[in-house]
Amino acid sequence: MINKKGQGMSINAVVLIVLAVIILVILVLGFILGWDKILPWIGGGNNLDTLATSCTTACSTGSTYNYCSLMREVKDGVNDKFEASCNELATRPQYVSRGYGINPCSSITCP
Repeated sequence: MINKKGQGMSINAVVLIVLAVIILVILVLGFILGWDKILPWIGGGNNLDTLATSCTTACSTGSTYNYCSLMREVKDGVNDKFEASCNELATRPQYVSRGYGINPCSSITCP
């Protein structure tokens, strides 16, 4: 029994285990904190197409809250990100002049 040797872990197995733990930690942090904080270059430059679609949908469905009151995060890739409602983006001169493509909704009257 004195000269009996056991099989040790190979270097490949140790490296794979370490990589798996690192990837697992990145995934957990990404889902908990948000991907834009963990990997900011993944988020892209702007979200204007998504905003235009959301605002058009809110207008066409007659959703007053979603169009008038729901604050949306605007990232245009030029200015600092900010929050504004669809109505503000469509009617305020400082946002209209930036050409975000959010159109006023004639079927909804905001308070």
